[in-house]
Amino acid sequence: MKISVLTIFPEFFESFLKLPVIKRGMDKGVCDIEIVDIKNFAHGSFRHIDDSPFGGGPGMVMRCQPIFDALNSVCIENSHKILLSPKGKTYSQSKAREFALTDHIVLVCGHYEGVDARVEEWMDEQLSIGDYVLTGGEIAAQVVVDSVVRLLQGVLRENSTTEESHENGLLEYPQYTQPREFNGLSVPEVLLSGHKAKIDDWRLTQSLLLTREFRPDMFERYELNKREKKLLEAADNDKKSND
Repeated sequence: MKISVLTIFPEFFESFLKLPVIKRGMDKGVCDIEIVDIKNFAHGSFRHIDDSPFGGGPGMVMRCQPIFDALNSVCIENSHKILLSPKGKTYSQSKAREFALTDHIVLVCGHYEGVDARVEEWMDEQLSIGDYVLTGGEIAAQVVVDSVVRLLQGVLRENSTTEESHENGLLEYPQYTQPREFNGLSVPEVLLSGHKAKIDDWRLTQSLLLTREFRPDMFERYELNKREKKLLEAADNDKKSND
């Protein structure tokens, strides 16, 4: 797949593109990531990319012409154009999976007080990575790129992304590695048992408990099956008996 990032700060991505997962994807030819400098498409000797808002007000607004020309330089017939914006729908793992199946996504990074509202007319969708304000869309674009590239076949080990948090509507179960004991804390015995069915039950139970405790909003949306209800009931009963 191809990912085009339109930004006024291309240097923001220099080290990002050298990170192991991103670089592996590009080196293997799994993805092509291009960083496009919007400033190169501004007209005039001073290359103005922003201006004062009509009607007055603080801050500056990114002009639509440089963004429009930058879009035209990278877009093809099936390009999916995305504006990183606080007005957008909140980004999710399911959206990352959707993008990973797309041939070409274009990420437009706003800055200053935002972009000229007419830019929104050229977008296929707007995305936000959370209910807070960033200086620009560059960090949000990196979040999207990283979350998509790691899902592409050949970038990570096979099946390494299938049991992660948010993949099945639950948080991931706890993970442990060597040593078996550290500072008085031990790895749960069930993980050392070699009993696959018991390990699977323990991991599912932990996912359910963690989601219920830390993300009650996710847990409320999740539909428990018979096995999960039984495991959760058993865990709750064990806790009551130990209290």
